[in-house]
Formats: sequence, C-alpha cells, structure tokens
Amino acid sequence: MKRRLFIFITFLLIGSFVALASANVLFASSNHGSKTSACVDPNGPKTLQGMLDGANYTITVPSNWNKTLLLYSHGYVFVGTPLRNPAPVASDAASAAVLLAQGYALAGSSYSQNGWALQQAFHDQIALLDFFDQTCGHPARTIPWGDSLGGIITAGLVQLYPHRFAGALPMCGVLAGGVGTWNQALDGAFAFNILLAGGMVSPVHLANPQASLQQALAVLNQAQQTPQGRARIALSAALGNLPGWFSATAPRPAADDFAAQEQNQFLWQSQVDFLFAFLGRADIETRAGGNPSWNVGVDYVRQLLASSDRHEVEALYKAAGLNLKADLHALNAAPRISADPGAVSYLKKYVTFDGDLDIPVLTLHTTGDGLVVNQNEQAYDRVVSEHGDSRLLRQIFVERAGHCTFTPAEKLTALQTLIQRLNTGKWGNSTATALLNQEATALGPTLNIRPSAFLDFGPAPFLRPFSNPFGFKW
Repeated sequence: MKRRLFIFITFLLIGSFVALASANVLFASSNHGSKTSACVDPNGPKTLQGMLDGANYTITVPSNWNKTLLLYSHGYVFVGTPLRNPAPVASDAASAAVLLAQGYALAGSSYSQNGWALQQAFHDQIALLDFFDQTCGHPARTIPWGDSLGGIITAGLVQLYPHRFAGALPMCGVLAGGVGTWNQALDGAFAFNILLAGGMVSPVHLANPQASLQQALAVLNQAQQTPQGRARIALSAALGNLPGWFSATAPRPAADDFAAQEQNQFLWQSQVDFLFAFLGRADIETRAGGNPSWNVGVDYVRQLLASSDRHEVEALYKAAGLNLKADLHALNAAPRISADPGAVSYLKKYVTFDGDLDIPVLTLHTTGDGLVVNQNEQAYDRVVSEHGDSRLLRQIFVERAGHCTFTPAEKLTALQTLIQRLNTGKWGNSTATALLNQEATALGPTLNIRPSAFLDFGPAPFLRPFSNPFGFKW
C-alpha cells in the first residue's frame, strides 16, 4: 500500500494557512547576490516575501524542512488586474497547511505580468528558484506544480529546464499547447460568428475586445431563446468539445438529455469561455504581434464527426428543424482566417510541447472541464508517446464538472502519488482508481470537501492538435 504522507495531520488544519505562513515573515532583498539569515526557524515556518524582476514572490520554509521544494505556478489572471500579492504558494490554504506540516518548503511567483504571460512566468519561476538556492540553500529535489495556466507553465518548465526538477504535477493544464489550444478556440468562435452573429463579430484582430465581447454575449443570449439558436450554440460548442456539464455540485446530465447538455454549454460560453475568446485572445494578439490562429484547410464536417458532442448536435438540429449539412457547408464555404507567421512563432515558443520527458510527470484533470477541456490530456499523451517517453507519464482524472474543481484531498493524493514514484522509481499500481480514492478519503472530511471521485477515463481526441516543432505550415 502506498505510504501516506498526510495521515496524522488533519488536526493541524484548524488554523488557517495564513496563520502558519505569517509566522516569522521576512521581506527579503531582491538582490540576487545577497543572503539573508537561515530560512529554517525552529520556532515555526518562516516566510520570505519580496519582488524579483518585477514579480512578487513568496517562499515559506517549515522548521522541519525535508529538503524538498514545491514550486507553485498559479492560473490565469486577466490583464488589467493587479499582480497577485502576496504571490500564492499553493492553490488552496488547506493543502498548503498540510504540506508545510509535513516538511515541504513552498514557493511561488506572481509573474511580472498577467494574461498569457508564459514568457515572463518561465523567467520569473527560474529566477525564484535561483534566489531560493542562494538564500535558503539547494533543495535535494524540486517539484513544480500548478493549475490551469499554471499547468501549462509547469509542463513548460519541465520541457525547458528538465535538469532543475525531479518530477512535475500539472493540474487542469493547457497541455495541448498554445497553438493547438487557440486554434481549437477559433473554430468555435468562427462557427458562432458565421451561423449566429451574421459575420458581425470577428474572432480575430480584435480592435475593441470589450465591445466585441458584449456584442457576442448579446447574440448568444438571444440565440439561447430559440430551438434553432440552441442547436447552433451546440454546434459551436462541439467544435471545441465543450462538456454538457457545468456545475461541480450537480450530477452529470443523462447521455440523452441533450437539452440539459446544451444549457450547460451555454453557461460555459456565457460565463467563462467568451471572456477568453475575446479578452484573452486580445492579450495573445498584443503579445504575439498579430493573430496566431488559423482555420485554413479545416473541414468542419470532419471536425464534428470527431467531436464528443456529435450526437447532441445532430439531435438538437433535428428537433429544431434545421439542416445540419447546410450549416456545415456554410462553415466550409465561408472565407477562412489565416495566421500571422510571426504571431504563430511566438505562440509556438510559449509554448508547444514536443513530448520529450526526462523526469516523471503526473497530470490531473476533471472530466467536465469546459475551459481547459479534458482532451488536452490526450494531446499531451500523444506527443509524449510519439517521443517514446510514455513510461514517465501517468494521467489521472476526477469525475466532476468545473475547471480545476479538485478537492484538497485529491490534489494532495496526486502529489503523494508523484512523490512515491520519485521515491521508488516506479509507478506500479499507484494510479489505480480504487487506491487513489482510498488514499484521498483517508485524509478526512476537512480535506474531502466533496467525495473523492477519481475514475478510470480515456479522453476523446483533441480536435486541433499542433505539436510539430519544425517545418509547420499554416
């Protein structure tokens, strides 16, 4: 049986992580050459906070430091929002408290910019590691982990700086890479514009993204009022494999409850995805110096056939009295969008995955994620397999709706599974669903805010994969 990392520490969670981390706070100099007092204080955790190269950072070292450092990468923060301050060192306070109690040092950066700031995040996280080495000493091993955008940053750090890390835990990560992710997002936005917005809401070259967002939401809300509009919303959702499941506290709709599935896809689009389709894409275009996405050569008949939402779309079109073939023909006949080559090069660099793993990687994803769909895991698994490194990768799934809606117990169980792999040199049966649920449940009700829901799962194909690092065409 897997050695449990956290079995006796539930009582420590009575106090908040803030109380733990605030003990002995030290605002350290950002001078990389300086060295503060020792980071380990026998009286309790010591927290260092400051700024490195324009990024806020937090380091917390417990008095019983076990010489392992966990480097956390946080998720997406929209441009125009203040940088995270203090910089987070974990995705939730309960997990942070457990890890500190068990002797793990925690570190994290705000990154020096918000948005799709992978370029800055890679620099800032490595600068933080260098600062930790100079200030606190070299860890015996460093493990990066992160969620959402932090998941792609975690996987990118592993690809770019493999010798700095012992293993990695990307959670709900954008593991199809930048180019593939934004191409797939373009397909849904393209269908929405052609079939519902009458070509009036351009999905690229966004001069006024706020205005485009409001216009798109108005069209979306109006379309949701009719059977024909709902069918076309379902088609645009299907081209991105959006799940028909939205709330983490609600059961998954029945396989043939297409009305409920479409309603949930509408909620994903209206409350989450359109923010990224317009505001997020505008940020990407600014960084990349143009539009990095294209749909030249895409056959939307084939895309729908490959979609996990195909049967829903067919049923809703039939119920609405619409001709699905005619709408797909309209998409295939519409003028296509070409990418700006320099922008593609930027997004390919920040970041496209080549599948080359030098260390063990464990990924974690919910099955009902409508922002970073679970098919991202299939895209990552494919490139790792093509590179011949499948032995180093394991992927585990939680049956739940929502983006990154893991319980603390599920995250801690995943992390301990990775640590066991590092300790033993083999995966064994450590990712068996029954064992994962047993381990998570054993952590108690405080960490299991919902019943543990690991399950055996294989994602459908990611619809717009892009992993060829050289010689691509667009």
